[in-house]
Amino acid sequence: MTTLPSIFVAHGAPPLLDDRAWMAELARWAASMPRPKSILMMSAHWERAPLAVGATKPIPLIYDFSGFPRRFYEMTYPSPGAPELAARVAELVPIERDESRGLDHGVYTPLMAMYPNADVPVLQLSLPTEDPRALVALGRKLAPLRDEGVLVAGSGFIVHNLRAIDPSRKEMPAWGRDFDAWVADKLARRDVDTLVRYRELAPGVDMSLPSDEHFLPLFFAVGASIDRNEPVTFPIDGVWFGGFTKRSVQLGV
Repeated sequence: MTTLPSIFVAHGAPPLLDDRAWMAELARWAASMPRPKSILMMSAHWERAPLAVGATKPIPLIYDFSGFPRRFYEMTYPSPGAPELAARVAELVPIERDESRGLDHGVYTPLMAMYPNADVPVLQLSLPTEDPRALVALGRKLAPLRDEGVLVAGSGFIVHNLRAIDPSRKEMPAWGRDFDAWVADKLARRDVDTLVRYRELAPGVDMSLPSDEHFLPLFFAVGASIDRNEPVTFPIDGVWFGGFTKRSVQLGV
């Protein structure tokens, strides 16, 4: 079976679905990778410990946002359940199960662009800790899934500052550019020891990440690659609404 990369995807929000350029970028990225047997995705929007997986059968989506047009609350993404993947995850790490937990927008928004037919089984994994080293270790334990046709994914943002949103701004403020470039450099060098110390070492971190939950799934994706000598690429980058970076990360071919 073809080995899948591990990835980190900037997941946008419902307005991403109106951004034709970004939708096309996500679609091209998905088409460039081997088609996954299933997807295991950790989203910034489900913080729960101990580690848990969500529903293994199709149930309604979670519309965990407000202030958008009604059509965004009527979206569906009826991807198949992934009970076999949940069972396999449980063989690798201890997990709880929450069959009442549907997919949140950090999962289904990018997948609507990447796999619009909703024909790939999807399983959501909770964000169980704010410790980046523990998330790297978790990704490392789940890395064997990549060799079994599973796309291991983190979903969030490298720069995520809601207070800096300005739809008219085409460039990121200096603090965001500096942080984004620092993260990209450490990823390209595979310098995980420095990357996990981002709070003490990275320029612009306080403005780029007023809170950490959107950045942390990156470490899960990195952990699933840490023992492999494979390239790190950035299939998408850029700025969104002035307060977010679109940079997404692929680890492996």
